[in-house]
Amino acid sequence: MPLWLDLLRTPMAAPETTGLRRMRFIWQGLCLTTAAGAGLFGPFHRAVGRYAPMTMALLLFVCGVWTGLYLLRKQRADTAYLDSLGETE
Repeated sequence: MPLWLDLLRTPMAAPETTGLRRMRFIWQGLCLTTAAGAGLFGPFHRAVGRYAPMTMALLLFVCGVWTGLYLLRKQRADTAYLDSLGETE
């Protein structure tokens, strides 16, 4: 069997649960908010004042922590799913 067909037939990820879907949507929102905040930092700084840098630092921190948590949960779900299929590495 060609490699591409073997890879096509191999399950790559677990089905997404409601909790993981919620985490992914929150993560995407955090990433978009961080990008918008960085891109519009000048107007944001003029509107908020001296709290703008602290707000952006907090947003970056939360985005980084949430990314780590999401990736950890996603990896665990994928591993458990593949283990249940009997196709571990």
